[in-house]
Amino acid sequence: MRSNGPDVQTISTGLVVAIVGFFSSFPIVLQGLVGVGATDLQAASGLMAASIAMGVSGIVLSLWKKQPVSVAWSTPGVALLAVSQTPEGGFAVGVAGFILAGVFTVLAGYWRPLARLIAAIPAPLAQAMLAGVLLSLCIQPFQALADSPALALPIILTWFVVSQFHKLFAVPAAVVVAALVIVVHSDFVIPLNDPLIAAPVWIMPIFTWEAVTNIALPLFVVTMATQNIPGLAVLRSFGYQRAPGQLVASVGGASILSAPFGSAATCLAAITAAMCANEASHPDPAQRYWSAVMGGVFYCVLGVFAGVITSFAALAPQAVLGTVAGIALIGVFANATFATLEDPTYRQSAAITFLVTASGISMFGLSAAVWGLAIGGVVQIVTNRLGHKP
Repeated sequence: MRSNGPDVQTISTGLVVAIVGFFSSFPIVLQGLVGVGATDLQAASGLMAASIAMGVSGIVLSLWKKQPVSVAWSTPGVALLAVSQTPEGGFAVGVAGFILAGVFTVLAGYWRPLARLIAAIPAPLAQAMLAGVLLSLCIQPFQALADSPALALPIILTWFVVSQFHKLFAVPAAVVVAALVIVVHSDFVIPLNDPLIAAPVWIMPIFTWEAVTNIALPLFVVTMATQNIPGLAVLRSFGYQRAPGQLVASVGGASILSAPFGSAATCLAAITAAMCANEASHPDPAQRYWSAVMGGVFYCVLGVFAGVITSFAALAPQAVLGTVAGIALIGVFANATFATLEDPTYRQSAAITFLVTASGISMFGLSAAVWGLAIGGVVQIVTNRLGHKP
């Protein structure tokens, strides 16, 4: 029997989706925004805008398409920002890059040549670029373990133990322990925001060449390759596939609208989409979209209180934030590294892409991520032309 709205099962699934999606990666979002020059108030606004943007997008798209379209912020994208150099011109240039990345995403949804161009980037090279970006972030927990073991060890142990039983809740559990560490480190004195709900901050974008090359293009490529395309594949695997271009263009539009408030990138989700689309969400596939709708509702609620969350995170020692962000990305790093070296045909060029990206070099105004993808691509083209075998 079909229902006319959400039931207990879809509401509970939506709540779990929001908890996993938000608390597994919000420290990375904050690090990414600060990495491109955001102040604490701008980072809080960005976290709020990102959460509300993905919540509203998930609600609208799921109700419109009657399929479980789970929407997320781009965790790989903000990880890229976290290791980027602050652009000349500050966060306003970063916001311009966010807007342009959204424009590129809309074009990819409706203009097939651009979509085909992104799809033509070999997956091993895109994954190698992502792995190179994540490397410096994923070693932070172990550097913190050596420098501040009392702060880092409880978080790492919690993550590891919980991951042996339920991987999806490992990072949220670590976030809870990190919060307790912050409380103890602050001598149990936690100031609260007044008001509790912070106002969004409008950032006037400054469009420069650096916004295009070092922020917009890498953010667009890594988000398309690691979020939007896999997100579409997950929906297709569960039998949901209607107008994929509209879905991609819609999240690109959400990125454009939320970017002036500090949000980096809104995209299709893969992991939480699978949570909404499988039989645990609802026995009837036609009703599973309500899980994505409710997930969007809870994302919006969390976004409203992003200012409180950001203020609390600001009390944390760098070792705590670095540890939480690093362990949250270990699974993504492991998958990206496996995909980097899995295909022997691309192994050399992918390794070079990884190493150049991880080096952090910057030449002629272009970031390491851009150089990694460019150099790896040239190596692969030359190898193919010469007909070398792996």
